[in-house]
Amino acid sequence: MTEHTSKQFDAELESVRSRVLQMGGLVEEQIIRAMDSLASGDMPLIERVIADDHRVNAMEVELDELCSHIIARRQPAAVDLRLLITVIKTITDLERIGDESEKIARMAKLIHTAERQHMPRLNLSHLAERALAMLRQSLDAFARLDITEAMGVVKQDSEVDDGFRAIMRQLITFMMEDPRTITRSLEILFIAKAIERIGDHAKNMAEYVIYMVKGRDVRHTSIEEVEKEILQ
Repeated sequence: MTEHTSKQFDAELESVRSRVLQMGGLVEEQIIRAMDSLASGDMPLIERVIADDHRVNAMEVELDELCSHIIARRQPAAVDLRLLITVIKTITDLERIGDESEKIARMAKLIHTAERQHMPRLNLSHLAERALAMLRQSLDAFARLDITEAMGVVKQDSEVDDGFRAIMRQLITFMMEDPRTITRSLEILFIAKAIERIGDHAKNMAEYVIYMVKGRDVRHTSIEEVEKEILQ
């Protein structure tokens, strides 16, 4: 009976892990579609990103409730409890990434409704690709319990932050040189900030993986300290 119960519990945990990765895949698609819609002005695609945000929200609620029920019924300890805590935190960040994707789509709608008038020449695709790569790596680190890859994500966050600041400086220059670009520049700045926040959430998710594997909360800890403690 104990062995049977243990196998059931393992199956429940594996189902939870699988569904987190499924939610992560949906969120990835949201980012890609949002950026594609920004480039193309494809209104049906923009509306799809906005409409699909409820799917991400529903998955978060469903997984959160599932984890709460497992904790109540199984009363897990040690690694199993850390996994469930990690999942609860991770799906919160995934839901917020979905929100940022929706914001990008809404800004794309404003920009293309205005027919891109007085649009500053600025490409956000490189920044978005970097943030998306961070998300993918975080999900991969979660799937494989790979703290080395998780640390790689944490290190990349500063690059996304630097990219955002560079875009902000460029937009300020555009607005100073031609006030007609102010509205479009602010919309682009809003999009760039959303991308930067996606990178922040991906970093959070990577830090949760380190917590899950090592039992060490590395939030608000310098990269040097983390590497010394975790990767030694």
